[in-house]
Amino acid sequence: MELIRLDNITKTYHVGELDVPVLKGVSLSIKRGELVALMGASGSGKSTLMNILGCLDRPTSGEYWLDGEEVSSLGSDQRARVRNRKIGFVFQSFNLLPRTSALDQVLMPLTYTATHLPEREGRKRAMALLDRVGIGDRAHHHPSQLSGGQQQRVAIARALINNPPLLFADEPTGNLDSRTSKEVLQMFQQLNQEEGITIILVTHDSNVAHTARRTIRISDGLIEAGAYGAEGNVPAEPGHNGEHVHAVGSPAAARAAAAAAAAPDSEVTEVRAS
Repeated sequence: MELIRLDNITKTYHVGELDVPVLKGVSLSIKRGELVALMGASGSGKSTLMNILGCLDRPTSGEYWLDGEEVSSLGSDQRARVRNRKIGFVFQSFNLLPRTSALDQVLMPLTYTATHLPEREGRKRAMALLDRVGIGDRAHHHPSQLSGGQQQRVAIARALINNPPLLFADEPTGNLDSRTSKEVLQMFQQLNQEEGITIILVTHDSNVAHTARRTIRISDGLIEAGAYGAEGNVPAEPGHNGEHVHAVGSPAAARAAAAAAAAPDSEVTEVRAS
């Protein structure tokens, strides 16, 4: 069953009097339960495409169908609700608060959700996730007491606390050594195979891409390979909307990472246009 479909997506940024096209007509499809790599060099449009797929930004034109809902024309608050229900994020730099325990890091996204779990139920879920990613015995440790791989496991657990069907991992091994990178990538494979979570690995590293079942390659704002699975698909005619939002970085990365799946777009800052 199709979870994601993009039809002729474009994205143009306005810099002064200049129009800078970044995505130039992207169409692709991802089925529920797939493990996909989105691969491209710096400047290829890879991060901009991830921002749109993650409902962190809107396309200039085209249609984006996520789990049967057309989301390209949704406003900021509506996109936040979609992220809350359906999307988790893992970033390269972990984005953990320095004086906060692993358990409380994982609990943080629940403060943005509309479900309002009782505290006991939330802590139970967070502990189960820390156990699931193999660091339940580090629940009360702060980031300075954890290795890079353990910090990334905390970030993965945090991304899963709202039970999203879709997980984005943006360069998830970029700050890890080769052995730890392999362990983290194996964890993504296990989550995909055992939990059925659809995972998109956003990377420029072919070694990371090889762990996925399919690689979508983007270059100069266009998909050059891997847009569709074995059954293929036919893009629809493009839609259009006129909103232009330029996503930029911010030092408030830890709270932004926790908020990404639920908070309004103004609070989500760990995104890049490239």
